[in-house]
Amino acid sequence: MRLILTVLLLVAITTAGFAQQGILKGRVTDKATGESIIGAVVFVKGTNKGTATDYEGSFTLTLEQGTYPLSVTFISYKPSETPNITIKPGQTTVVDVQLEENNTQLEAVEIVATRQTNTEMALMQDLRQSEIVVSGVSGEQIAKSLDRDAAAVVKRIPGVTVMNDRYIMIRGLSQRYNTVLLNDALAPSTETDSRAFSFDVLPTSVLDRILVYKSGAPELPGEFGGGVIKVYTKNFADENTFALSITGGVRAGTTFNDFIQPKGSKTDLLGFDNGYRALPGSLPANLENLSGDAKLNEIRKLPNTWGSDTKTALPDLRLSAGLTRRFNLGSIQGSNISALSYSNTSQFNEVTRYNYVNFDQEEYKYNDKEYSSNVRVSALSNFAFRLNNNNKLEFRNMFNQMGQNQYIGRTGYEANSANVDVNNAAMRYESRTIYSGQLQGTHDRNNEKTTFTWTAGYNYSKRNEPDYKRIRSQRNLNTDDPFIWQFAPRASTFDAGRFYSDLNENTVIANAQIEHKFTGKDTLAENQPKIRAGFYAERKDRVFDARWMSYNRGADFNDALLETPIEQLFAPENINGTTGFTLSEGTNPTDHYDAANTLVAGFVGGTLPLHKLNLSGGVRVEYNRQQLQTERASGEAIDVDNPVVSILPSLNAIYTLSQKSVLRGGYSISVNRPEFRELAPFAYYDFQQNADILGDENTTTATIHNADLRYEFYPNPTEMISFGAFYKHFINPIELYNRPSSGNPIYAPGNAETAQSYGIETEIRKSFLNLSDRSFIQNLSLVLNAALIKSKVDLGDGVKAEGQSRNRAMYGQSPYIVNAGLYFQDDKKALQVNLLYNVIGKRIFAAGNVQEPTIYEMPRNVIDLAVTKGIGKHLELKAGIQDILNQKVLLKQDLNEDAKINSTDKDYTVFRRGSYSTLGINYKF
Repeated sequence: MRLILTVLLLVAITTAGFAQQGILKGRVTDKATGESIIGAVVFVKGTNKGTATDYEGSFTLTLEQGTYPLSVTFISYKPSETPNITIKPGQTTVVDVQLEENNTQLEAVEIVATRQTNTEMALMQDLRQSEIVVSGVSGEQIAKSLDRDAAAVVKRIPGVTVMNDRYIMIRGLSQRYNTVLLNDALAPSTETDSRAFSFDVLPTSVLDRILVYKSGAPELPGEFGGGVIKVYTKNFADENTFALSITGGVRAGTTFNDFIQPKGSKTDLLGFDNGYRALPGSLPANLENLSGDAKLNEIRKLPNTWGSDTKTALPDLRLSAGLTRRFNLGSIQGSNISALSYSNTSQFNEVTRYNYVNFDQEEYKYNDKEYSSNVRVSALSNFAFRLNNNNKLEFRNMFNQMGQNQYIGRTGYEANSANVDVNNAAMRYESRTIYSGQLQGTHDRNNEKTTFTWTAGYNYSKRNEPDYKRIRSQRNLNTDDPFIWQFAPRASTFDAGRFYSDLNENTVIANAQIEHKFTGKDTLAENQPKIRAGFYAERKDRVFDARWMSYNRGADFNDALLETPIEQLFAPENINGTTGFTLSEGTNPTDHYDAANTLVAGFVGGTLPLHKLNLSGGVRVEYNRQQLQTERASGEAIDVDNPVVSILPSLNAIYTLSQKSVLRGGYSISVNRPEFRELAPFAYYDFQQNADILGDENTTTATIHNADLRYEFYPNPTEMISFGAFYKHFINPIELYNRPSSGNPIYAPGNAETAQSYGIETEIRKSFLNLSDRSFIQNLSLVLNAALIKSKVDLGDGVKAEGQSRNRAMYGQSPYIVNAGLYFQDDKKALQVNLLYNVIGKRIFAAGNVQEPTIYEMPRNVIDLAVTKGIGKHLELKAGIQDILNQKVLLKQDLNEDAKINSTDKDYTVFRRGSYSTLGINYKF
């Protein structure tokens, strides 16, 4: 069916290419002097067809027959528009254009407009005029894909990859080395186990553009290694609109098949639990403080929610509504953009997991059936007020509520000393809440020579994981014996265990910046010297609480209960402490921590144009104080208090080789700080990975030296070709270690001695407009980016003693990244067809130790196809297939530790995500 659909699409598109063609050519000159104007922008209004004049001021466009309005623009000249140019088949139409220099004084007439920021042309202009190395993706390009959230979008950016469908890696560095700004304010994090912003909380419907800054500047945060990611949401309406969208999705191997889900609450459909899974409010702080009947009575209050339901997985559903309004409040011009979206999706994965001890002895083989349903409710409402031509206020609000209900059924066997078949289960629910609000002002003074901006913001983040249940059963290996439930003699994280956690984080933000331009003979803003200064202040407070407990056998236990169905196993009548069960609580002081972070930064910098050379830079000083309080199980207090002052200089240079090409270079110093979770010695058992996640309060701040060099060529306003190289040197880099253990693997952070990361990258954005006289070819464009990266970390003698090789690649580092997109856009037929490709090189998933080999995530080729067809002025159909190849997600164990994967190395994790087909309809009123 897919092959037939693809062939029909290609036939339809190719047929469109035989329309009759004509040629439009001409020359653009200065009206007063007659000299050629090089680099003038020539484009057909209302389409994406355009070009730029060459060194003789000439241009050529191949167009289908018809009548077109032509526009020609160039900086410091008045724009020229020719309304009706007729193109006849097989003929050449010549239009010469004379531009008049713009010397008119406009003191009496003021033109007020809002610059579009989400188009490809606007993005190209931002990239070209940027003082530092930056890459990005526009809202216009986002709309052409079937990407559902920001995590899927950013992997289209050069040097960017995504881990676990939510975390961003830049230039092969793990997610901890990135800083994320949401509308120029630090974004909140909902992750307790890593320093990362979860990009899957941002639906694409609210995105205006995403920029990735890869070199430092005084006005950017000083904490980054890979880059600073700026995510901008839509904020200004050009017209009054209302749009509705509905999309259905079918995933191979999931949709219309049996689907197991833990029992849940009625509000799961809205992304949060209504208390169904919560601990009873009257439950004492620690059950171990009770005994006898008093304890049993409290244990019986725990709801018996161990059952699950089997249903048929329905197609995924996504709904969205968008409203834009322009209005006036007296003399104040106002605008509002509001969006509401809802999604309810399901996914089933059949995962095979292996583990080995002493490198080649198989410890277990698990066959996991993972069922996950995900609900997201997102709301955005952004207001913009133009008080007058020099003063603007913006009030931005974003809310996200996400819930995930997950069931994992695990069968297989455990070898070595156990020699048993297993039949285990885990039932988990997690909800995440994010609110981000910002009030921002922009004020121009002295004929826009001086610009002052300020922001006040508040972020709220909550992560709730109520009643994460895990239980094991087993029987003798390769027998038909009944499976017997397993119970530990004391509190356990995985034998009939129940885990509860709650994280709350509040952040207040304030920042301001002033920039002054020194005008001289050259009145162009990009050629004027500038000086800027500002500050950033942030206070973040977090409270984390966890409780865990497990059921144990009574003193005179009735073995018949060991074969009882799980729904009846922990019924109240079986909680008696003698023939049935009791419960032990394992909660200890490390399961709670209070944390705070105070960040105060000031900077001064500027830009100095020197003919073809443009210098920018300055210095940023950051004072950061991390505080965390908790206790060890022994009662020993842990009081982390790390005040650090960082002086962070940066220098960037741009040399203009021609009107279409520039050479960029940059150097900066940045830092990488541990996250709260990495400082807290709290242990978390991850059933999925069968591993413990642990923090280390001794983890310290890393320092990074960054150097960049890049050549950029802009053939016309919508095209770019760039080649770049980078080098990074790390002092005390923070790595994730697999610590030697007699039980489950233990993953914990720690500082290595030094590390290096270097590589080359390229980006190509090319239109095929002038490559052929066929309309099919002319409507094609290519976006390609790729990176080759090499890294090496020196772990130090201490780590070497624990069994790891002293030198290896950095954790999570990819040696190569390739993203490609072939776009077809026919404006007359309102048809878009996009073919997208992505692959990354093998990267370390878990570093090895004396007991276990290093695990690598292997390359996986991903191809997506998206088709969009407009019908009339208001209706749009959108369809596509994601992950057409459906290649395996494959983790391999490097048994001989040679950093190479071949046929002698063994699988660690294997599964397929399943191809995903969607069909949607958008209607704009």
